[in-house]
Amino acid sequence: QVQLVESGGGLVQPGGSLRLSCAASGSIISINTMDWYRQAPGKERELVARITSGGSTVYADSMKGRFTISRDNAKNTVYLQMNSLKPEDTAIYYCHANIYSGGTMNYWGKGTQVTVSS
Repeated sequence: QVQLVESGGGLVQPGGSLRLSCAASGSIISINTMDWYRQAPGKERELVARITSGGSTVYADSMKGRFTISRDNAKNTVYLQMNSLKPEDTAIYYCHANIYSGGTMNYWGKGTQVTVSS
C-alpha cells in the first residue's frame, strides 16, 4: 500500500514563508509526477505546482515567483517552498503523486492546513 504524508503547514503572517514536505512510502517502484494542490473554503481544489521525475516544473500563474516545487527522488519526497505568503494563500494543501507500484495509480495525501493571517 502506498501512502503520502504531508507536513510543514501552520500559521504564518502575511509576507512570511513556509516549507511543505510530502513523503511517499510503501511498495513504490517509481514515481512519475508529484504535485501540490490546494483547496480554500468554498472553493474548488486547484493545482499549485507540478514536478516531473526529470525535474520539469509547472506553476499556477498566481504562484509563479513566490512558490518553488522541488523533489528528492532518493527520499520519494516533494517539497513546496512558499514565500511572500498572502491571506488568499490560506487553504488546505494536498500532495498528489502518480506512482508505479506494479500498476500506475494516483495517490493523495490527507492535506496540511496553511493559514496566512496577522
